[in-house]
This record gives sequence, C-alpha cells and structure tokens, in this order.
Amino acid sequence: MPRYLSLVRIDESTAPAGGPSAELMQRMGELIEEMTKAGVLLDTSGLTPAAQAVRVAWDGERTSVTDGPFTESKEVVGGYAFMQCKDRAEALEWARRFLSIHGPEWTLACELREIVEY
Repeated sequence: MPRYLSLVRIDESTAPAGGPSAELMQRMGELIEEMTKAGVLLDTSGLTPAAQAVRVAWDGERTSVTDGPFTESKEVVGGYAFMQCKDRAEALEWARRFLSIHGPEWTLACELREIVEY
C-alpha cells in the first residue's frame, strides 16, 4: 500500500495566539485515534514555530546555516502526518477530515505527497 506525507501548511501570522484550543486538541485526538485504529496513521506531530527553526542550505560549494524566523516565509510547515492508505483518494479524504476539524480562526492547508519507494 502506498504511503503519503501530509505536510500541514499554516500562516503563523494569522494563527490563534494561544495555539490550538482544548476543544480542537480533543477533536484532533479523536481523529488520530480513529486513523490509528484504521491502520492508516503511521506517525504525526505538530512542529515548533518557524522562529525556533534553523535552515541549512547548500549552494553547490558549501553549507550555510540561518536561524528562523525566515522573513520570506509566509506559509510554513506546522505539522505532518505520515499515512499508509489504499490509494490517493483515501489519503485525500483523511487530509480533508483533518482540515475540517479546525474552526474558522485557522487558515491552513495540507500538501499531500506520495512517498517514492525505491
């Protein structure tokens, strides 16, 4: 069965200042439990804010390290879900369900990518 990585993209400038509410965390916990029982969810987590990130870049000759926040980044990866689904349609449905548990105060998207198996 194919595996998918859902990258949760968020605009940190519009996210609720206090982070996810207790109600959202409860809904998220229920969805995570359902996905785990269905054998779909392999791993998931939120990520620290971009201000706490570090970027390592390669320019063809050397690496450079830049501490966050990154001024050119409006939308950042705020979390991820690693899933194993029967097909792309199933992975899309789980991503839709994840997004729909968020309230109107959240603006986010899931970038869904199939894992290439070598």
